[in-house]
Amino acid sequence: MTSFGTLSIYMGAALAEIAGCFAFWAWMRQGASALWLVPGLASLTVFAWLLTLAPSDLAGRAYAAYGGVYIGASLLWLLTVEGQRPDIWDLTGAVISILGAGVILFAPRTLVS
Repeated sequence: MTSFGTLSIYMGAALAEIAGCFAFWAWMRQGASALWLVPGLASLTVFAWLLTLAPSDLAGRAYAAYGGVYIGASLLWLLTVEGQRPDIWDLTGAVISILGAGVILFAPRTLVS
């Protein structure tokens, strides 16, 4: 799979996870209708399915690499959906996390049994 394909899977998973979790947030913290849980659960199901498509033989490594993408996507959500600009510490942490995820995801590896 290409780097673009991998990134697309992780970005789709991040959007699905954040949207699904936000549905629960809106219900519990903002007084939204419990009907928000229906698309929230569907979105979380899509998230889990997308992560199974990640090009890794090991779930833990796929999840670790995804973590950096999730952090970056969460800050984009903060800006675009919640209207709050990330501060310097948010951005610094995101850069560190995304660099770490890149190392995990794209490092040359040899199979060890």
